[in-house]
Amino acid sequence: MKTPFFSKWLFAFFLLLNLPVHAQGLLNRQDDKIPAQLDLIYERGLRYLADKQNEEGYWSDSAGSEPGVVGLCVAAFLAHGEDPNNGPYKEVIRKGIDYIISKQSTTNGYIGSSMYNHAFATKALAEAYGVIDHPKIAEALKQAVELILSAQKRNRFGGWRYTPESRDADTTCTGCQVVSLFAARNAGISVPDEAIKKALSYLSSCRGSDGAYGYTSAAGGKPTLTAIGSLSLSLAKETDSKGYKASLAYLKKNLDYRDRYYPYYYEYYMSQALFHADEETWNEWNLRNIRYLGTIQSPDGSFPGNQGQAFSTAGALLSLALNYRYLPIYEK
Repeated sequence: MKTPFFSKWLFAFFLLLNLPVHAQGLLNRQDDKIPAQLDLIYERGLRYLADKQNEEGYWSDSAGSEPGVVGLCVAAFLAHGEDPNNGPYKEVIRKGIDYIISKQSTTNGYIGSSMYNHAFATKALAEAYGVIDHPKIAEALKQAVELILSAQKRNRFGGWRYTPESRDADTTCTGCQVVSLFAARNAGISVPDEAIKKALSYLSSCRGSDGAYGYTSAAGGKPTLTAIGSLSLSLAKETDSKGYKASLAYLKKNLDYRDRYYPYYYEYYMSQALFHADEETWNEWNLRNIRYLGTIQSPDGSFPGNQGQAFSTAGALLSLALNYRYLPIYEK
């Protein structure tokens, strides 16, 4: 069940009207053609998520009640251009947003029980802000961003880790916050340049001479972590450095890589990192990704994974969402 073309066009136009002047345009698709297999995969995935969401707005599998997972699911609908006010999935999107807001602390704006959850939930609020007629999103988003910024100020590395009080940092959690801050900035929320610079400085300290990023240092680099670091630099428009170019070369050497433990986390970040970095390489990887995901999608539209089918399905769909380019963060 897909939003009719006219409704989807209106949704995209509405998004454009509500974006700040520094945000990218949403209709930069030009004459790009969407492969039929891609549309089929995506629509089946959305139907699965819609069918399995409960009345409280979350999903009842292993990680489906985590606000961050709900945020990823909401983002999967918005990234497909689904109209959140009048489209067939409007209630799915609204229930998800309501659930995220219900899990936000009234004391400090913290959402969920980890900074991973907080980041993905914040990103969903940022993507929904201005396109959904909802009285609570603006304040919830502002508080969520303030929590990210205050947590960074307490962190001796200028990054983030598992909780707002963490004094240490890692590339995965830091990357999540950076992407969320850029999504918030696209929505018109003030994000200090200094916060971005400090985060990028920490990430750079975890990049080895071969361009690969490690988890908490430059040792043990992996493609998933390198995709996170590269994407963060791309969003900051800092792609002229030797370090960034080395990271891109490293990613190009690992196009056949599959993350054994966090496959959809890898798919999610690798797609974005290559999309912002090199169109030819992204096209190659994207076609491979479409074929691969088409072979592992279950008959009910879900994707298998040890983090639960809601997370797996949302992650898989979002790795394909660059083909649609309805969200500012998925524009170059």
